[in-house]
Amino acid sequence: MAHSDADNKIKQVEINTIASSFGGISSFFTTFNRFVLQELGYSDKLVNLPENNALRGLCEGMIEAWKIYGNERAVILFIVEDVTYNICDQRFHEFEIAKLQPDLKVIRRTLTQIADEAYLNGTNELIVGDNTVAVIYFRAGYEPNHYPSQKEWDARLLMERSQAIKCPSIQYHLAGTKKVQQTLARYGAIEMFLGDAHQIEAVKEIFTGLYSLDFDECGDQAVQMALDRPERFVLKPQREGGGNNVYGTEVREAMLHMKNSKERTAWILMERINPPISPGYMIRPEGPEVPEIVDLVSELGVFGVIIGDSQKIMKNIQVGHMLRTKISTANEGGVAAGLGALDSPYLIDI
Repeated sequence: MAHSDADNKIKQVEINTIASSFGGISSFFTTFNRFVLQELGYSDKLVNLPENNALRGLCEGMIEAWKIYGNERAVILFIVEDVTYNICDQRFHEFEIAKLQPDLKVIRRTLTQIADEAYLNGTNELIVGDNTVAVIYFRAGYEPNHYPSQKEWDARLLMERSQAIKCPSIQYHLAGTKKVQQTLARYGAIEMFLGDAHQIEAVKEIFTGLYSLDFDECGDQAVQMALDRPERFVLKPQREGGGNNVYGTEVREAMLHMKNSKERTAWILMERINPPISPGYMIRPEGPEVPEIVDLVSELGVFGVIIGDSQKIMKNIQVGHMLRTKISTANEGGVAAGLGALDSPYLIDI
C-alpha cells in the first residue's frame, strides 16, 4: 500500500506464501474493466489498464514444477477445504492447467481425504488412489480449523515427508507467518540473505515498523507504544484470510487484556499504513440502485512464482497482480471476509 505518512512510498502489508487466491478471477478483471470503459465511451483510456496474466503465470509455474519432478503420468494435487467458498477461482487454475498442458491431470482432496486415501511407496512418492503426485498445491492448510483432528496433521506430515514438490514448502509456508516476518524486519536480518547494500536498503524501505511482543525489553517497549498511541498500530495474530486483526482503540483494550499473559507473544505489533484516499464508486450486492461516490483506499498484491531447493533457485519471476479496494473507513480489506472488492489499477503520470 502507498503510505501517505511517508510521501506515498510503497509499504509492505504482508507476504503470503500459501494459496494464490484470486489469481484466477483477478486476471479476468482487466477484461471486465476494459469492457466498462468501452461501454462508457472511454476507449482511449484502455492503454492505462496494465495487462494482468497472473492466472497463466501461476499455472505455468505449477506445470514447470511438474516437469521438474520428471514423471509424465504424475498429477498435481490441490489440497482444498471441506467447504470451498472460492471454488470458481480454484477451478480457473485447474482449467488453465488443462489448456496449457492437456495431458496433465489435476485432482482435488481435503486433508481428511488424504489421511484416508494417501500413502508413501518404497521411494517416498506420494500415492493417492492410483495417482502418483508430482506437485501439491495447498489451497487449504493455513487455518486452524483446517486441522479438526490429529488425522489432518498426520496427513500434512505425510505430504511433507514425500518427494512431491510442495507449493509452498513448509519452510516457505513458515516464512509467510507474521512472527517470521517480524523477525526478518529486525536489525541485521536482511543482511544474512542479501549482500548488496543497495538491495538491502531497497528491501528495508518497504518495511513498516514490525515489533515483537515477547517478554523482553523490546517487547515491553512495544507494549507501551501500543498503550500510548494505539491509533498508530495494528495487532496481528498468526492467522491468514482476513478478519483477525485488531485496530484503533481496540488495540489498547486488547493489549491491556493480554500484556501480562503468554498470549501476547502470539501477536506482533505493526505500524499502521495510512493509504491515500481516492473517490470512486463501490459496486456491491444489495448496494444502492444508483451508486454514490465514496472515499476508497486500495491495496496492490503482486503474484510471483519461485521454484528451488536449499541449493538452487530455478525460477523466480513476477507473473501478475491483483487490486483490492475498500471503503476508507473499513479496517479489514479481505474480499472473502466481505469487506473489500476486486479492482484493477489505472495508471497515471505524476
